[in-house]
Amino acid sequence: KAMLEAEGLFDPERKRPIPEFPKRIGIVTSATGAALRDMLNTLRRRLPVVEVLLAPSAVQGVEAPPALVKAIHSLVMQSPDVILMARGGGSIEDLWAFNDERVVRAVAGSAAPVITGIGHETDFTLSDFAADVRAPTPTAAAVMVVPDILEIKAGLGAMQDQLQDSAERSLEVRQADLRETMH
Repeated sequence: KAMLEAEGLFDPERKRPIPEFPKRIGIVTSATGAALRDMLNTLRRRLPVVEVLLAPSAVQGVEAPPALVKAIHSLVMQSPDVILMARGGGSIEDLWAFNDERVVRAVAGSAAPVITGIGHETDFTLSDFAADVRAPTPTAAAVMVVPDILEIKAGLGAMQDQLQDSAERSLEVRQADLRETMH
């Protein structure tokens, strides 16, 4: 950790903002885990029009670090607006792949901003420190990355009402001015 920190991989100044309305979201996680299902359900519910690019990867064991690096690189080649790297909870040994230097460097070097959602709220990995944003869980990462379509619709409805009220007031003023000019 000290070596990677000294290299600046965890510096707050290098953190990039997450796009407010991403069109393409890359996901690095196990193809068979509950984390993927939860994230996809959350994304579909909150913003069904978003395109999801999946790069399945092992998320624990000796094969996980090179697989995670390969998954990040393959997503970057597809130009996502943001990448979610996630896995559900587990023991510290289960999460250890996310402490691997190769994975941390891939996260820090990603052309797209990265949100991590690894383990549970109390779990921290070196990849979390290198990521642009750390979410406490995979589902929280999905919530962070897209706005809620219902909130967008409510906001648009309120704007439409304000626009209509403003147009009606403007029309009333102009009609009053016209009546006064004609008298």
